[in-house]
Amino acid sequence: MRTRPLLRCGALMLGMIGALAASPADVVAQTRAEIAEAGRKASPRSAEEAMKFFEEDVARKTAAAVARVYDPTKPPASPSMRTPWGDPDLRGYWLSLSYTPLERPEKFADKPLLTPQEAIEFFREAVTADSAVDPATVHYDWKEFGMDTWQSPVRPNRRSGLIVDPANGKLPPLSPEGQKRRAAAAAAAKITNPETAVSLLPNFYTRCITGNQGPPRLPFNHDSESQILQTQGYVVILTQSNNDARIVPLDGRPHLPSQIRTWLGDSRARWEGDTLVVETTNFHPERIWRGATADMRLVERFTRVDPDTISYKITVEDPATWTQPWTAEIPWPRIEPPLFEFACHEQNYGVINVVTGAQIRATEGLPPARGGDN
Repeated sequence: MRTRPLLRCGALMLGMIGALAASPADVVAQTRAEIAEAGRKASPRSAEEAMKFFEEDVARKTAAAVARVYDPTKPPASPSMRTPWGDPDLRGYWLSLSYTPLERPEKFADKPLLTPQEAIEFFREAVTADSAVDPATVHYDWKEFGMDTWQSPVRPNRRSGLIVDPANGKLPPLSPEGQKRRAAAAAAAKITNPETAVSLLPNFYTRCITGNQGPPRLPFNHDSESQILQTQGYVVILTQSNNDARIVPLDGRPHLPSQIRTWLGDSRARWEGDTLVVETTNFHPERIWRGATADMRLVERFTRVDPDTISYKITVEDPATWTQPWTAEIPWPRIEPPLFEFACHEQNYGVINVVTGAQIRATEGLPPARGGDN
């Protein structure tokens, strides 16, 4: 049993006054911190003991990754791989995960490309942080299922940030319309009613309706596996989660009429040399993707740079959201088949817990927890 020293009356009174003066948010934060600490003490293993269990795996996977630093300045392998009918061969299973942030960190402000050694050091730091264990974290422990990023074929990248245009490696400023829309969304997020139940859920990904794993495909979610199929007239891109499938024609047909809108947009593809160029428009107005509007125009470029890597480059254009288009490049390493089904059950039972949590946050005066919108 733990004991506490007796407090002097004056100190006790000051403590009581401080507690009365504290805001509800301060009390909530203190309570959550106390709960987290209690969780750590109750855990059968400390964070250090849990890390020890994975120590050899971390060392082995890191060693394999740092031996294959991705260099975007290196030209694609020649000759390129071909399908039986002569098109560049993109078929296979691919992973879009990355430790490289979307926007270039300030410490690399004038350094769009790292040296190989800097890339390795950056990668090691990220793996160390990612493989850490905190017993107070109440969520899936992806390491237990071999699903943490460091357990995948992800490897160091010489880019300090994924955005290659604008030249500063940052997202462009929001347009005036984009600023107004974001401010309105922030204001709406503060006005919640616990009685609205399911409407408090942040997006369709949480509700297992659509995965929102692209397009475009950004590398910040554990559900990052894709399969590419090819025929002489089509390319099919299957993405997890929620088993989304994009069937993209190659025959030059025009886009659908503007009044026809879908969650994945309307995609058309063509070959530019060894690069597959996919242009997508006609997004559904209720789709959530980084605040973009339904009129966003997306161009994706897939280039197989070696037998085990695809260079995936995206250009996003939406004047109603950003003041200029922006471009990012993500290397996709090849993974072994199959593409496992993302069996999303949460709409059956987890939704009760999610709504309950949203109601508790609302009564505590906290904003709704946001789900990933890629």
